[in-house]
Amino acid sequence: MPAGRWIRSRRRGYNRGMRDSSAIKKTAAELGFDLCGIAPAERFEAAPRGHHPREIYPKCRSVIVYAKQMPGAPLFATNLVPYTLVCRVGAEELDRLGLRLCLALEKSGIGAVIIPSDDPYEHWEAARQYGRAILSLRHAGRLAGLGALGRNTLLMNREFGSLIQLGAVLSNVEIEPDALADFEACPPDCRLCLEVCPQKALDGTTVDQKLCRAKSIIRNEKGYVLKGCNLCRRVCPRVTGF
Repeated sequence: MPAGRWIRSRRRGYNRGMRDSSAIKKTAAELGFDLCGIAPAERFEAAPRGHHPREIYPKCRSVIVYAKQMPGAPLFATNLVPYTLVCRVGAEELDRLGLRLCLALEKSGIGAVIIPSDDPYEHWEAARQYGRAILSLRHAGRLAGLGALGRNTLLMNREFGSLIQLGAVLSNVEIEPDALADFEACPPDCRLCLEVCPQKALDGTTVDQKLCRAKSIIRNEKGYVLKGCNLCRRVCPRVTGF
């Protein structure tokens, strides 16, 4: 069955009552997503002002969060280009597939607003070098049951660890939600990511973006922007075998 046909076939009566999430997840898998979870908008009450799903899309009732696995070996390349490419293309792929999911949903009359997997965003504090995404995808992933937050501030999935790229769509229908993940992201005494950070930007709860950006975002003489550091992801016990 082509992606989205289940939506067209259920056009009648689709907007009444809570929706079963299984059909949406099936379509997400057919599009190429490795993970898909659902969170009700009500779970985002702790979101910063201006960044709640309903402040982005007032009709939002559910947040569909999806992810694709990232390859692990580029983390260990001695050249910065392979990991930079993985991050860039991974975000582009999530956005491309997310648009296809939006189109499939809208063909049934369901409102669907895509959230970018990476840039752009509006909130920027120059003095602190602090940016805030339109919606925090790592927190959205946690609220949609895709994983738990690690001390490196990344979302840890049970199967893929932090080797995932996230995206989301805001929907104006109520969809059967997923339960929160029931595992701890990090071993109780593990502090590897905190100790390896050359900028001491991590405290186990959040990241000092100004310190992190000084090392992790590099613009070379040619003008290319490169990912200069991934140590907090590389040393994680969940990333092994590369």
